[in-house]
Amino acid sequence: MNVKKINILAIFIAISVIGAFIKIPSFIGSVALDSFPSLIAGVLLGGGAGGIVAGFGHLVSALIGGLPLGIFHLFIAAEMCLLVFVFTKIYQTGNQFVSYMWFVLGNGIILPLPFFVFLGKGFYVSMVPVLLIGAVVNGMIAKLLIPRLESFLNGRREAKQ
Repeated sequence: MNVKKINILAIFIAISVIGAFIKIPSFIGSVALDSFPSLIAGVLLGGGAGGIVAGFGHLVSALIGGLPLGIFHLFIAAEMCLLVFVFTKIYQTGNQFVSYMWFVLGNGIILPLPFFVFLGKGFYVSMVPVLLIGAVVNGMIAKLLIPRLESFLNGRREAKQ
């Protein structure tokens, strides 16, 4: 990764940190607008970069929320990293609708499944609606911003050539 991409990655991490302060009301407190920068970074910089932003974004959001799930947040950060990586790969195939559906269903239903085992049915059932809302809002913001940022960055690339 070159210096320019590292700088852009740092900007997306910073935006994710800002989004981590914008919480979606829930009893856990770590559901926030920290994911949309990772989706954008994934599309613009690649799945690995998007995954890094997703992992950092979740950890900061959890820290701001008081780390209610303790060490489990490291596991969730790894899940988010993988989720965004796969989102990016699907998006790059040209199937944007499926990529967003993957993100929403993955974030809202699939990723919390291990907590069904660890923390019980009540925790899972109470978190799924909030996670789905958070995933939809993060996905919608990314869906609105990605085309604009792609054209902006592509326009700058064409102007330099």
